[in-house]
Order: sequence, then C-alpha cells, then structure tokens
Amino acid sequence: MLDILVCAPHPDDAELGMGGAIMSFLAQGLKVGVLDLTSGEPTPHGNLEIRAQETAAATKVLGLSWRENLGLPNRELQPTLAARKELASIFRRVRPRWLFAPYWVDAHPDHVAATELIEAARFWSKLSKTDMPGEPFHPERVFYYFCVHLRIVPEPSFVLDISPHFAAKHQAIACYQSQFVAGRSQQPPTFLDQLKHADAFWGSRIGTAHAEPFASREPIGLTGMTEFI
Repeated sequence: MLDILVCAPHPDDAELGMGGAIMSFLAQGLKVGVLDLTSGEPTPHGNLEIRAQETAAATKVLGLSWRENLGLPNRELQPTLAARKELASIFRRVRPRWLFAPYWVDAHPDHVAATELIEAARFWSKLSKTDMPGEPFHPERVFYYFCVHLRIVPEPSFVLDISPHFAAKHQAIACYQSQFVAGRSQQPPTFLDQLKHADAFWGSRIGTAHAEPFASREPIGLTGMTEFI
C-alpha cells in the first residue's frame, strides 16, 4: 500500500517539517501519504473552507496521490483510546513500512499529543483478537520531523539533502497564506524567509544547499557506507 505515512497534527505541519523529504521520497519511487489528524481550525485568519483549499493546493504541489484527514478535534487533540483505535485502523488499511511523526518535545500540546497517539496506535495496529478492521500490521520504524514551537536547535539522528526540491517545498508552504502570510509582518526576514534560512543552515551542516533534520528514538542500521554524502 504505502511505503511511508507522514502523520501531521494539522494541515501544513507535514510541509513545514518535511516537505522536501516527501518530494524526495516520491522522486525515488516510494509511495508516500500524509494523514492530517485535525482540520487545524479555528485559527485567526482561516476557516474550514480556506484550510481545505490551501491543503488541496499544497498537496498538488507536493505531488501526493494519498492524503486524508482523521477529523480529530483541533486544540483538544488527545491520545485517547478511541483516537488510538481510529488511527491504528488507518495503519492496518494503508500498511506503511515507515511512519513519520512530530518531534516529541514541543510547546504545542497538539504536537505532543499527536506523537503519543501515533506511537500508541503503531503498537495497537498489530493486535489480534480485536474489533478493529483489517489484518494486524506493525510499521517497522517511526522517524520524527522537526516542526516545533520551541526555539530549540534540533539534535538530529540524520539530515536529508532536499536541494532538488527546495523551491517546490516552499511553494507548497506558501499555499497556506492564512497561516504564514495573513496577519504577519512582511518586513524581512519574514516567517517564510526564516524557514528557508533553516533549510540552508541544515544543508550547510552536510555540505549541500538545503536539507531537513530528522530524529529517531532507536538506532539506525546500515548495510554499508555507500549512501553517505
């Protein structure tokens, strides 16, 4: 079904944290999907219709053929048993090899709850003797992308070159005008400028133009050294 499923607390988090990686994975022929856990609304300058239009536009730029919304409550996201069952049922349906979740330390309660929910649902998705639909399934790994509301400097487990997809990533992010342009200062550096600077910084750490950082709670195994930059 899917090779990779990116789970995002709100529409735009996947683009912010790993928009370049998503396009890189797709270019490699991997099947990638995004599951937004909530609508992201209410927000000061958005509404449900605007956010749906922005998400559709960004999805088209990314080149995704699979994106769904779980419909959990924004601002009140909790890793409840009911939510765990809903998410685990999605995992059993699309059967991703790898999951991507938000980094587990954040000021935004929805982001922290999302990661707890994703990790618990990953375990639940393998359960037998349950009324969840589908066959038991356990995604192999969970990796974590950085889309945080804390002014921290990430300490990643690996950094992925996204240079070929940098411009398209930021085209996708710019689709969310209600979140990143409306009501924000347009004096440089703007919020969108700062995002680009961050990608350039991570690229400089690995000798490329632009990159994105990722974390892992578990050791990352290698079969050789040929993939190093």
